[in-house]
Amino acid sequence: MPKRILQGVVTSDQNAQTVTVSVERRFKHPLLQKTVRKSKKYRAHDEKDQFKVGDMVRIQECAPKSKTKRWEVIAN
Repeated sequence: MPKRILQGVVTSDQNAQTVTVSVERRFKHPLLQKTVRKSKKYRAHDEKDQFKVGDMVRIQECAPKSKTKRWEVIAN
């Protein structure tokens, strides 16, 4: 099964080797037919601490690295 890849913006880089990435998705509301924007935050592993707040990054699923980290940053 292929690993999912998502794109988002780094919202926090406070922790060592970890970034928080906000991923936004858009979809049409089933009843109202209005475009809805929802965002979700993912904690991703950043091996070299190279990404800063505001950077656009791509993240990929991986084996659990810690209690909350299940994603890793792909070098663009």
